[in-house]
Amino acid sequence: MSKILVTLFCFLLAPSALFAHHSSAMFDKDEVREVTATIAEFQWTNPHVWIEILVKNEEGMEAAWSIEGLGPNGLARNGWRPNSFKPGDVVEIRFNPMRDGSNAGGFIGAKFADGKILGNWN
Repeated sequence: MSKILVTLFCFLLAPSALFAHHSSAMFDKDEVREVTATIAEFQWTNPHVWIEILVKNEEGMEAAWSIEGLGPNGLARNGWRPNSFKPGDVVEIRFNPMRDGSNAGGFIGAKFADGKILGNWN
């Protein structure tokens, strides 16, 4: 009987483990930043893609930022590819900044010079 209960218990817990995910609480969802940036690198990796950008600060110096996106599987279903962002591309990019003020954020959308849009741009 105890083997049956243990098996049943494991079966009931499995779905919650399958949907476990880290929090996005580190992003300030009440603030949206929009900057002109140069793509340094696009990392097509699981569990999330990363867009490494260079942004000129107030002094005219370039600062490196890391922007976290969604997972490659979902993005691919929406037309994204590993070469969607190429080093040297200049884009307008929107993101939710980090609450701690570090140079990182959560991706919202990007607009390329040719008018192409990835993500949300409303």
